[in-house]
Amino acid sequence: MLNTASPFPADTTRSTVAASAMPRPAQRPRAAFVVAESLFERIYGPDQRAAVAAMTDLDPQLLTPECWRDHPDVTREVEWIFSTWSMPPATEEFLAAFPRLRTIFYAAGTVKTFATDALWERGIVVTSALAANAVPVAEFTVAQIVLALKSVWPMALQIRQTRIFPHPEIPTPGVFQSTVGLISLGAIGRLVAEYLQHYDLHVIAYDPYVSEAEARRLGVGLRSLDELFACSDVVSCHAPLIDETHRLIRQQHIESMKPHATFINTARGAIVDEPGLLAALRNRPDLFALLDVTSPEPPPPDSPIFDVPNLILTPHIAGSTNLECRRMADYMIEEAARLLAGEPLRHVVTAADLDRRA
Repeated sequence: MLNTASPFPADTTRSTVAASAMPRPAQRPRAAFVVAESLFERIYGPDQRAAVAAMTDLDPQLLTPECWRDHPDVTREVEWIFSTWSMPPATEEFLAAFPRLRTIFYAAGTVKTFATDALWERGIVVTSALAANAVPVAEFTVAQIVLALKSVWPMALQIRQTRIFPHPEIPTPGVFQSTVGLISLGAIGRLVAEYLQHYDLHVIAYDPYVSEAEARRLGVGLRSLDELFACSDVVSCHAPLIDETHRLIRQQHIESMKPHATFINTARGAIVDEPGLLAALRNRPDLFALLDVTSPEPPPPDSPIFDVPNLILTPHIAGSTNLECRRMADYMIEEAARLLAGEPLRHVVTAADLDRRA
């Protein structure tokens, strides 16, 4: 059995609550969008807005973080909120303005930015599109793993600097029978493991709260953190940033990696002891790192991170961008349809989840 106190929960997105256990709407629920104007179209495009309007009594007034207080005639009737990044904190003032609120459909990932004790005490159901945001992160990660196994980035940088093509026998693991190590088997880590099943690779993972039986079901071998770094050609980090994972990855882990191995981080920068990582990369110029996240983010212009030649930075682009954002809205629309139909909800977040989720 999985330990529910895991900092790496086995599945951080598919919480299931029976909709039949919640009050079923006797009529179309009153709904409103609570979204910053700058984000509204990106998340809720024409198709998504039409879908929400078709299943609810949708108020035409967009409630932004700046203007929701100006529309008490709207807020006092709203039962369902459809939101995303920019959702205002659920303070006592906010909840008092929404006395009939029963459900928040949050078309984004973590709810920690707005969830409060008062929200949970009111018994409001919160459901999140964390699972939808996991998809582009996993896609980005698998693409970078394949590039890493072919040493694409170090060779491309070398060619640009020297204008000389490397010798064809330059050490590169290649994709066949190489070993990929995943840190955490939460929603994203599991999806990466699933995608990697299409390649002829060995996939191992560090997650102290996943059982051997569960790992076998995922086609993954469990290792200690030290073993994972020592025997992987690529290590990819997908851990949530919580107390147990702060600076989890240290200099000695990076320095223990195989020749020409690659470290990828698309999770959170503070999971890595960044000065230690930079020191390890300087000590081991054969290694390579790709960081989509840093601490702080972005790094200040004078940060030494820009001066390490065997490291490449991307500006936190692994998650949902542009049209990918509408997948998150689609997940919440599907969730709303389940609630109307009395079917189990798949993406509910509870107060107990927040201690172990990203």
